[in-house]
Amino acid sequence: MPHLLRFPRDIEGRLERLSRQTGLSKAVLIERCLDDGLNGLENQLLLETPVLNRVERPIDQLLRESGLGA
Repeated sequence: MPHLLRFPRDIEGRLERLSRQTGLSKAVLIERCLDDGLNGLENQLLLETPVLNRVERPIDQLLRESGLGA
C-alpha cells in the first residue's frame, strides 16, 4: 500500500522514537495503532447502538454454553 498519509511533525517524531526503542518498523506501529483504535471505536459504537439492533443471547444460554450454567 502506498504511503498516502502525512503525519504532523510531533506524531512523526513519536513514531520515529518508538520505532527506534522497540525495533518495530513505523508501518507495523501504524498498523497496530489503527487496529487498536478501530477495535476501540467498534466497541464504543456497539455499546451505543440501540439494544434492539444487537444480537443478544439470554443469560441462561450464555451460562450453559460456558459450562457454568445448569
